[in-house]
Amino acid sequence: MARPPLSRPLHHIGNGLPPRPPGGGQAAPLPQPDGLGRPASGLRPVTETRAFDLPAAPAAVRSAREGVRELLTARGVGDEVRDNAVIVTSEIVTNALTHSAGDRFVCRLHLTAALIRVEVEDQALGRGPPVLRRPGPDAQNGRGLLLVDALSSAWAVTGCPGRPGRMVWAELRRETGPSPLAPPRGE
Repeated sequence: MARPPLSRPLHHIGNGLPPRPPGGGQAAPLPQPDGLGRPASGLRPVTETRAFDLPAAPAAVRSAREGVRELLTARGVGDEVRDNAVIVTSEIVTNALTHSAGDRFVCRLHLTAALIRVEVEDQALGRGPPVLRRPGPDAQNGRGLLLVDALSSAWAVTGCPGRPGRMVWAELRRETGPSPLAPPRGE
């Protein structure tokens, strides 16, 4: 079955087509500790960076999920890690769509040998920043960041230096360890 095209093509940051930052204007690099091409966390070396410029529309969540899945599959990332990264992307993009009140946002994916970093930058026009909540058993919303917290090795919400906006990022290890619920091998 053919997949629908992305709303804007997935592209490499180094090809001269950087995504527009939310709110328009000139594209600015992420805050960098020591040069372009590294996320603010200082991961080294970033082997690949991809970005999706997405409209604030429900179809954007699917486009981001499919783009992340396709890229990680092409790079040989294992099924469990890839699926977790897709879920994390879906939750962060859904939060941006639901709570930022903007008309567009940018999803970035940074790959290193050890980590996958998902970043979603929005215009931060809505109410306050996303927060981790503990919804009741009957609540219909509020579990997205719980999933992000459970599946990622680190995540945070930060401002965008030098321009309005907010970034939610999450990092996932490319290698998975044994599940704490799985019995030791040989038993």
